[in-house]
Amino acid sequence: MSLHPSVAAVRRPVRATLEQLEPGETVIVACSGGADSLALASAAVFEGHKLGLQIIGVTVDHGMQAGSADQAAKVVEQLAEIGVDETVTATVEVRADGDGPEAAARQARYAVLDQLAERLGASTILLGHTRDDQAETVLLGLTRGSGARSLSGMRSAFDRYRRPLLATTRTDTETACQVQGLEVWHDPHNRDFAYTRARIRHRVLPTLEDHLGPGVTDALARTAEQLRDDADFIDDIAEAAHRDLGETLAVATLARYPAAVRTRVLRIAALEAGSPPAELTREHVKAVDTLVTGWRGQRWIDLPGHLLARRTDGVIVFERKQSGESGPFTGNL
Repeated sequence: MSLHPSVAAVRRPVRATLEQLEPGETVIVACSGGADSLALASAAVFEGHKLGLQIIGVTVDHGMQAGSADQAAKVVEQLAEIGVDETVTATVEVRADGDGPEAAARQARYAVLDQLAERLGASTILLGHTRDDQAETVLLGLTRGSGARSLSGMRSAFDRYRRPLLATTRTDTETACQVQGLEVWHDPHNRDFAYTRARIRHRVLPTLEDHLGPGVTDALARTAEQLRDDADFIDDIAEAAHRDLGETLAVATLARYPAAVRTRVLRIAALEAGSPPAELTREHVKAVDTLVTGWRGQRWIDLPGHLLARRTDGVIVFERKQSGESGPFTGNL
């Protein structure tokens, strides 16, 4: 009996990802019980066991809705039925900050997955994001004016994380679950229009498809891939420039770099000094850049994380804010 095309569409990229590992390695599959992550878990078990890998299914209970613990328990049962070697439930506390509950939940989820990977000796963590998720991420970046890095979408691989399904459609993951008899959980948050991503998924993208024709999702995903190559190239240049500059950010040297490189170097320096990445915006970095390109005697630039950026003796320095030093961005003489 031939393999259903949707099941094959999920298994192929999962196999390609897992073939890069050595027999005996441990792989974590993050699973919420939705179609994407269930299809991923099933494919990881099928392909991973043939390669001699240990597959651990992990579900994270964010505690953000009633019955979340019961849902987590159900996912654990499903993962055991699929055939994972071990199941783990992790409960996290989500503390919403300025970036909203979705970002806070994501940060908490990645933190606990990293902790589990260390504890279980896992070399790889698989995430079930699809091409549709990628398109939604690009649109979110457009609405936020977040620049090339955000528009380049989600990376297929970073650190120990892998997203093998980024070129696979949500239709294929849903069909794969249906064909394999996997009962899919439909997260109420995905239909809650208080969340921007839910509005993009169920209102914006369908409207674009209706008015511009089919293929919008594919085009957005392709755009992300193209921009990611460009953004990675410029990031590599900026990281090399930052290393060359060392601990001394000389204004004369910084000024010779193109703005795209210079602002990245300043962002890296600000992050290393302790500015929180979730709070450090492009406007902050542009304000610091004026110390290089448009200095008129400004005393400091106020940054998140209780930091100040100063121009002192031809050098940009980042230091902790002292009592009495404040301002929206720039202190006055």
